[in-house]
Amino acid sequence: MTTSTHTAKAAKGASADLRRLVASECASLSGSAVSTVALPTLAVLELHSSTTQIAALAFLGQLPNAVVALPAGALSDRYAKRPQMIAADLTAAGALATIPAAAFAEVLGIGQLYAVAVVLGITKVMHDSAAISYLAMLVEPDRLQHANSRLGAASSVADTAGSNAGAALVGAIGAARSVFVDVLSYLVSALLVWRIRTPEPAAPAEGRRSLSRDIREGLRYVVGQPTIRTVIAALSTLSFGLAIMNTYWAYYLLTTLGATPTAFGVIVGAGGMGSLAGALLTSRVTDRLGVGPVITTGFAVSPLAQVPLLLAEPGRGWQIVLAATLAVQLFWATAAGISQRTLRQILCAPEFQCRMQAASTTVTAGSRPLAAATAGALALVLAVPTVLATGTLIQVLPVLLLLNSPVRALRAMPTPPARPAVPPAREEAS
Repeated sequence: MTTSTHTAKAAKGASADLRRLVASECASLSGSAVSTVALPTLAVLELHSSTTQIAALAFLGQLPNAVVALPAGALSDRYAKRPQMIAADLTAAGALATIPAAAFAEVLGIGQLYAVAVVLGITKVMHDSAAISYLAMLVEPDRLQHANSRLGAASSVADTAGSNAGAALVGAIGAARSVFVDVLSYLVSALLVWRIRTPEPAAPAEGRRSLSRDIREGLRYVVGQPTIRTVIAALSTLSFGLAIMNTYWAYYLLTTLGATPTAFGVIVGAGGMGSLAGALLTSRVTDRLGVGPVITTGFAVSPLAQVPLLLAEPGRGWQIVLAATLAVQLFWATAAGISQRTLRQILCAPEFQCRMQAASTTVTAGSRPLAAATAGALALVLAVPTVLATGTLIQVLPVLLLLNSPVRALRAMPTPPARPAVPPAREEAS
């Protein structure tokens, strides 16, 4: 076989595998979007959970980000990523399946939701640690933003469809039974990842290494990269403010603002449409405004978009306003998210990709358990709208950080470091 023929077949195989990875992420996200509607409805309206229990549920769901991300990233840089992704999907499916089973047996309680939230948090960290870095292996650096945009667009469609389906399913068959859709989505995701055939670069043979050493090495690398460090710091601060709000966002809509489960799903679905538009238009927006301004604008829109929620009152008119505002917020959040993720992937050396993503997860998503606990503590002495306002004010801080950094003036993606050679794909993989 000639070199050109082999290269063409390898490229064709990589393209097919990229489609499988995108489809896998979409399957998982569409099911999770159903659960995004079903689980809050189950906790608030069927189990009649208190504000403290809602905060505890949010806290436990986010806790694995702070505890598991760094070890997961080190392991992903050391071992093959596909088995980790498959195992995580299958474990998540098993955990979710216990919810409708317990509901059918009439033994479902908030304690089980706590346990499932912890398991789902762990599996998400394990899956995402491998999946985000695996994408950078399937495409060349100059195509990475396009691949991220494609993944973001497909994911937004899946998220929107899942949210709307979740609203319809909750109304038709109940919140607990709707969770079966998420179980199925994880099984489909695992199957699609199993079908990926692109080989991964072999890890360097350095003998038996300490996991803690790998973690420390990854953290030192991230701290030593100014742009990566700045973006992650901004992300973590924004995440903390949003997590304070998200602890009671669904609760506030479903109780104080009187939104029905269907209306709640429609609002979430509108946000998904905005996210889809942002994913589709990211390349055009960054070409016109520049990478740095898009990232900065995405962060700046977030606190502004919370103002209508703080002013809202019960009624369909305000629900329409909140849906439109969420669509705008997620348009810019998605454009900024794709841009900053691509920027970090391009700047990061290949051997540190998973650990860089894990460091970002630890300080970004890992701040959410503290935020949920903070929200719960504040709710004991303050009204929920005041807690939401506190989360909004915190979201201003990362904007100031980006405005005083080189990221603000960055117009184009930088030149990436060299990538390691990947062994040729097997003939049967093409």
